[in-house]
Amino acid sequence: MILVTGATGTIGSEVVRLLAARGEQVRALTRDPARAKLPAGVDVVRGDFDDPVSLERAAAGATALFLLSAPGPSVSLHDRAMLAPARAAGTRRVVKLSAIGTDEPGGARVGAWHAPGEAAVQGSGMAWTLLRPSSFASNAVTWAGALRAGAPIPNLTGAGKQGVVDPRDVAAVAVEALTSAGHADRAYTLTGPELLSVPDQAVRLGDVLGRAVETVDVPLDVARQQLVDSGMDAAFADGVMDGSEFVRGGGGAVLTGEVEDVLGRPPGGFDAWVRDHRDVFGV
Repeated sequence: MILVTGATGTIGSEVVRLLAARGEQVRALTRDPARAKLPAGVDVVRGDFDDPVSLERAAAGATALFLLSAPGPSVSLHDRAMLAPARAAGTRRVVKLSAIGTDEPGGARVGAWHAPGEAAVQGSGMAWTLLRPSSFASNAVTWAGALRAGAPIPNLTGAGKQGVVDPRDVAAVAVEALTSAGHADRAYTLTGPELLSVPDQAVRLGDVLGRAVETVDVPLDVARQQLVDSGMDAAFADGVMDGSEFVRGGGGAVLTGEVEDVLGRPPGGFDAWVRDHRDVFGV
């Protein structure tokens, strides 16, 4: 039995789908099972990182754990909350979704959010694998409203480039680490095949959508206020700004071959992700 937390999000739902397609026994943890749209045969259970009893029930009988909690200042608390019942239940393997640069001094704040959880995973007594993905191609979904309105997409990272990765590749690596040998006590930095800035992504979007896509630079103080005004927690907004500044300064310009090392094929590009999700952008 493989327990997947964050099972209804972008990565978690794809991990569940891939595991179920392989015929694995899967238990999906979500706050609201009634709203979960997951494959038939998946054991969908209610759980909350702030409810220890629900986590104990979810962990019962699990031999492997995919550990994903929403990014933010509480991520390490959530990691430790899930690791304790998993260890008590005899879970033997844990794969944690972390973030690129978490092990590097002077990295972005999101890395500081994940670092204590990474340490807890490494000290759990279970065989562990850490996944540190670059920026997801699916983050482009946040531009859909502007694109449909014919407005330029906001750019918080200037000319800074990132190894934008297809989230489907991240999920596929997670599944390999959960189900096959050779990944214990490894940390993988997962990137796409090329470095792209937001203006680069805009050009690729335009090529696929068949029209010009413009960008507009947004000062970080303005962007932060917009996020807070929209209801985002101030600490999370600070983390977004810190990460944006990190990328602006070139900190995200990292490419690795680790997706191909694990999957035996090259990673998918941003263009391919956009082509497969044209409907998101109203095309």
